[in-house]
Amino acid sequence: MTPIDASAAVPTDRIGNVAQQVTGVSYHVGSVPILSNVTLDVRYGAVLALVGPNGAGKSTLLSVLCGDIVPTTGSVACDGRALGDWPARELARARAVLLQSNQVAFSFTAQQVIDMGRAPWIGTPEADEDERAIREATAAADVGHLTERGFPHLSGGEKARVSLARVLAQETRIVLLDEPTAALDLKHQEAVLQIARALAEQGRAVIVVLHDLSLAGAYADEVAILERGSLVARGTPGQVLTEQRIGEVYGAPVRVIPDPDTGRPIVIPRRTH
Repeated sequence: MTPIDASAAVPTDRIGNVAQQVTGVSYHVGSVPILSNVTLDVRYGAVLALVGPNGAGKSTLLSVLCGDIVPTTGSVACDGRALGDWPARELARARAVLLQSNQVAFSFTAQQVIDMGRAPWIGTPEADEDERAIREATAAADVGHLTERGFPHLSGGEKARVSLARVLAQETRIVLLDEPTAALDLKHQEAVLQIARALAEQGRAVIVVLHDLSLAGAYADEVAILERGSLVARGTPGQVLTEQRIGEVYGAPVRVIPDPDTGRPIVIPRRTH
């Protein structure tokens, strides 16, 4: 993967400002609570990692942030404006979303899927940037050799990278990534998180759902831990990813050691044999 170009960076006066905010959000399916009174803000210029055990509510919270799910109670805002007040096309120019499924309804080629990222800009002056944006996104996601292949025939990891290219081509100031490393090999896991860091360094707000706590520790500015739909901790990786807290939340003993190169936390299971 190649570095992200900075030509579409967010203006520096936005960096540090709140990009998205959830306030007192709960979400129920029938009588079952999935999220419970979550309050969280996401700032420009930072990577926020959402972590927690299976079923903790991470992907649901991301769906609330992107507007796919309307909370049962509480409010969600984007740039200080209620999410429900945004026209769909305008919202698509503000935030891009990478979902877990990476599926499309028809047999598009990988190139056509990437091109879809530019759809929100049709009819705007920014449409003049389509060719550049698609070219740079394709290179950044390392999928140039896949563009002529049918998307349904790609491997899970290849689909994930093509879908990431679509998100990058969209060139939004807010980027939401749901388990973007789940189907990827070691090289591409690292590359995707390096892209997330590069986007944040351009001033974008990046929210990423991760299962790998060491990846969260290595690349996130802040980590938020969810447990049974509640936000139980938020802070820098060093503050949040402690042996005691991880053991309590995940029900598994771990060892947290500093990376010898960066000093950031590495989380490994404690094994008896």
